[in-house]
Amino acid sequence: MEFFTILLSSLLGILSPAGVVVDRLATSTIRSQISSAEQLAVRIDNVPSYRFAQGRVDRVRIAGRGIYPIEGIRIAAVEVETDAIALDPTTLTRNPQLEAPLQAGIKLVLNQQDINQALQSEAIAQQFRSFNLNFLSSSEDRSERFELVNPQINFLANSRFQLQVTLQGQQTGHQDQITVESGVEVLSGRQLQLVNPVIRLNDQAVPPQLVALLTGGISQYFDLKSLEDSGITVRVLKLETNGDNLTLAGFMRIDPSSLSTHSPETHSPATHSPATRSSAKITDGVGAQPIT
Repeated sequence: MEFFTILLSSLLGILSPAGVVVDRLATSTIRSQISSAEQLAVRIDNVPSYRFAQGRVDRVRIAGRGIYPIEGIRIAAVEVETDAIALDPTTLTRNPQLEAPLQAGIKLVLNQQDINQALQSEAIAQQFRSFNLNFLSSSEDRSERFELVNPQINFLANSRFQLQVTLQGQQTGHQDQITVESGVEVLSGRQLQLVNPVIRLNDQAVPPQLVALLTGGISQYFDLKSLEDSGITVRVLKLETNGDNLTLAGFMRIDPSSLSTHSPETHSPATHSPATRSSAKITDGVGAQPIT
């Protein structure tokens, strides 16, 4: 969710006195919040322009390619389009506060190569190492601890994927190859669910009962509802693969109360409402388009 927290900080930065002058300065503001960007454009729509000083903006549109929200994590294409934004004008020079919920449609395109590169990053590698799958190993030494290393993902037809990862002993280096193949869908716009998952250990199929045990908690682990206690709602409207690309489109809503615990420097993310209107425009596209 780091991308969404950076996006919140960037949107608020755009509306600060230093960022309301022109679109080019708004683009610079966003660049300062992320690691890097190959292409980035921002368009702020507001008529009349003096409403900036009142904390009002009709719409913000952001389009980018090759976006690195943090080092080592690349997003191939990004599109963001907000609804009208209302900030308390008395807070613009300090920590901007929302007077009404901030809503935006979002589209992300990730490609297979970028995802595999991200899987090799230390932050994600640590997540894989935290899984305890010792009982799957074919090793006769039951006292040895094992960790997951070298994850690789491949996109398949019909929005399915294949994940290959090595279960490696920390002392002996004993290795087992694990392959997971599954479809994926999003329940109620917020929960990730695997569809007909198949797991193989060294090319041998894992029994269905064990597959169910291993994958049963996925929906709870990847549940965007956990953000709502912070006044942030994110919903996914589209998740599909096409060739080497994964396209994700949805919307976010940030309630004013969420900013009482998040400053523009600490970043945050997003619920339901007219933002659906914006996200529909984004969902039909394929990759970020130039803003004209």
